[in-house]
Amino acid sequence: MMKTVIYFFISSLKIMKNGNTTSDFILLGLFNHTGTHLFLFAMVLTIAFASLVGNALMILLIHQDARLHTPMYFLLSQLSLMDMMLVSTIVPKMATNYLTGKMSISPAECGLQIFFLLTLGGGECFLLAAMSYDRYVAVCHPLRYPALMSWQLCLRMTVGSWVLGAVDGLMQAAATLSFPFCDAHEINHFFCEAPTLVGLACADTFVFEYVMYVCCVLMLLVPFSLILISYSLILAAVLQMHSREARKKPFATCSSHLSVVGLFYGAAIFTYMQPKSYRERTEAREGQREKETQNLKQTPGSQLSTQSSTWGLNPQNVRL
Repeated sequence: MMKTVIYFFISSLKIMKNGNTTSDFILLGLFNHTGTHLFLFAMVLTIAFASLVGNALMILLIHQDARLHTPMYFLLSQLSLMDMMLVSTIVPKMATNYLTGKMSISPAECGLQIFFLLTLGGGECFLLAAMSYDRYVAVCHPLRYPALMSWQLCLRMTVGSWVLGAVDGLMQAAATLSFPFCDAHEINHFFCEAPTLVGLACADTFVFEYVMYVCCVLMLLVPFSLILISYSLILAAVLQMHSREARKKPFATCSSHLSVVGLFYGAAIFTYMQPKSYRERTEAREGQREKETQNLKQTPGSQLSTQSSTWGLNPQNVRL
């Protein structure tokens, strides 16, 4: 199945390259060259660099310290790896375009961005759910933790997170790039994103947008529901503890994971679970087509015909 999807993805890149007169897309970007935007650009680079360094140190520390060789910290290292790759997928291209002034991006680069964004984003969804299960077992069944959260199960959940994200990324990237695109290849974004790119297509994309929206909702709500169930059971178990000291430890170990879940799923649900955003992209595309049609009609010949009709003259009845 993976080989079939990869072949479809490569074939879609070839079709798009041969089927469009202008192969490259134009990323309009996020910042201009004013003083305020230059300051914001420097802040984004600083935050991205801090994220890369922090996650790299986290992975190195977990790898070097034998006491951290547990399923919980292994899952944490995988989350750090995904975050590093996610930052590396978006920020370098955005910074290069801003500093060089070259706003174009090839279809291959655009497809790879879509693939890695969906792979890493979907992988993090499932990985956070796996981490919530790990915390549930550690708090509610501490004596059975080695059996319920074995290394074999941990590796299966990790590999499953990567594979599910990769399959979704390959399918959506290949399907998005298989559409024919209009002459205007301007992407009002600082990276390639499937919903934004679909808005540039010159074909009926209603079915694909609907399927893409359903997949997005499922990939967000299913892991999020598992996380809510896990932490509901954890909360019920903690409330049954009589010692205040015994309650502090579960809250201390789960609070950091809950904060990550809140930030990640909050932003993702706000951005991708709004059907209105897809409808707005479709309306914008239709408006762009109408504008191009009006521009084609406003040619010298059409202007002469318009003026003749305004003066009450019929060009067919005019005889020399």
